[in-house]
Amino acid sequence: MTTIRDMELFVEVIHRGSFSAAGRHLGLSPASVSRHMNALENSLGVRLLNRTSRNLTLTDAGQQYFEKVEHILADVRDIHETVSQMQRAVRGTLRVHSRMLVGILHVVPALPRFMQAFPDIDVDMRLSNFPADLIEQNLDVDIRIGSLTDSSLISRKLRSSERVLCATPGYLERHGAVGRPEDLVHHNCLSYRINLGEPTWRFLDRDGVLTEMGVSGNYQSDNGQALLMATIAGVGIGLMADWAVKEHLAAGRLVRLCPGYRVSHIEFENGVYAVYPQNRHLSAKVRVFIDFLVDLFKTL
Repeated sequence: MTTIRDMELFVEVIHRGSFSAAGRHLGLSPASVSRHMNALENSLGVRLLNRTSRNLTLTDAGQQYFEKVEHILADVRDIHETVSQMQRAVRGTLRVHSRMLVGILHVVPALPRFMQAFPDIDVDMRLSNFPADLIEQNLDVDIRIGSLTDSSLISRKLRSSERVLCATPGYLERHGAVGRPEDLVHHNCLSYRINLGEPTWRFLDRDGVLTEMGVSGNYQSDNGQALLMATIAGVGIGLMADWAVKEHLAAGRLVRLCPGYRVSHIEFENGVYAVYPQNRHLSAKVRVFIDFLVDLFKTL
């Protein structure tokens, strides 16, 4: 079967005037070039070149073939250049999924600034509390929380993340201080609804000693924003990501509890990640969005 490579080699032979000159330019031996030309003629079933010891000339069929192949190769180069420019162009629809709390608090409010910087990008933003299947849902980027397990994807860590145990000053005045994990048995703990079992909070002290506390309270939710709002309203004690409560702690609306412990309801190793499919040629729209996220989370 005739290939683009055969066509390119044939055209190079004609332009250079000999097998040896074409071979030197392409890094092939004259014998290798000759074999390729013989194979091309055999594939077409027609002689393209008249060979003598001194020069090469085109047959009538060879002349027609040469003219048409030059046009074909020019079209191929144009196609490659067009596709390459599309790859470099910052345009198209960007399909993004994010966990709800980090999306609502930080990503969604920043999107107008991103879209103003890149007006030829249309953003399709989706939010849920579960990791998305990028391939099945045709997504470009997924913003995930926690630890990553899918090795078939590429990830960019946007921020480290710690859980923070916190409550309002008003709640603590009414119900008492919390200095140790054991104090929680006397408090209303607002828990993230993962399953139907008893909510358990895990505490790791500076010596690496792990304490697990079953907690209870009158409010559960599978939505981080709902828990954050209840915590700020003084309903009870919340276990929140540090990036979700940083401003509230700084403003005094919330107080951090048990600061000598690392706290979590699942694993202690957490982070915020931008995840995208493995692709050697990352599209321009994804590249600029990842860069935008990196800059955004540096400030959080």
